Amino acid sequence: FAYLPTVMTVINSMMLPGFRDTPPAFVGVENYQLLLDDPTFWKVAGNNLWYALGTIPTSIALALIMALFVNGKLAGRGIVRMAYFTPTILPMVAAANIWMFFYAPQIGLFNKLLEGIGLSGINWLGDPDVALGSVIVMSVWKEAGFFMIFYLAALQGIPPELEEASRLEGTSRWSYFWRVVFPLLMPTTLFVLINALINAVRVVDHLFILTKGGPNNATNLLLYYVYENAFSFFDRTMAATMTVVILLILALVATLKFTILDRRTHYQ
Repeated sequence: FAYLPTVMTVINSMMLPGFRDTPPAFVGVENYQLLLDDPTFWKVAGNNLWYALGTIPTSIALALIMALFVNGKLAGRGIVRMAYFTPTILPMVAAANIWMFFYAPQIGLFNKLLEGIGLSGINWLGDPDVALGSVIVMSVWKEAGFFMIFYLAALQGIPPELEEASRLEGTSRWSYFWRVVFPLLMPTTLFVLINALINAVRVVDHLFILTKGGPNNATNLLLYYVYENAFSFFDRTMAATMTVVILLILALVATLKFTILDRRTHYQ
């Protein structure tokens, strides 16, 4: 279920599919050259880079802030925690439909709020300049609560004696957080970072509901482009080629993680 499909994908990426009585032909790296010459691929890859830069640091920072907030002495913090975590348990298709209503041009919540303060509405999902940003906002809303759970568990695992000792030393809250709490949270941050990176690459379902990669590929991302080539354009060879490229990128990131980040994070 893991290795055989990977091997078959690599093989298919180096083949020219057969047609009628013509058997498949081996073409080597020709498909990769065609992929590199495809301007749509580079546009989609650029979109995915901006999507990752928009979602990963924002969702991680927001998750940490929420975890710090609900970890303190707060009235009704159980309800607040549940409110933060609720978007995570919603199916992505359901969440996308909710945000589809928020972003609707005429009756959408956001445009109604803008009209209420005298501003004209925005075509959130139809304007190429703001469509990707709109998808990023929804993704951060969906992911931050999930990452918050890991930070909250890590915060509750920090011995309270450390905070008591810092107070006796007259350490400020910011210094205690930056010099004690944040370093102790680094293993959790690395775990969350890897999950956020994976989430940034495997985006399909809410694009299918919200934009279908439009307008003019403004919100098209790598895995959705793979889906389009495989099941809309029926170009399985190019889909396999892009999948191999994605796997190589993730393998490079995994190598960086195991060889450098793990050692620095766990102070080995």
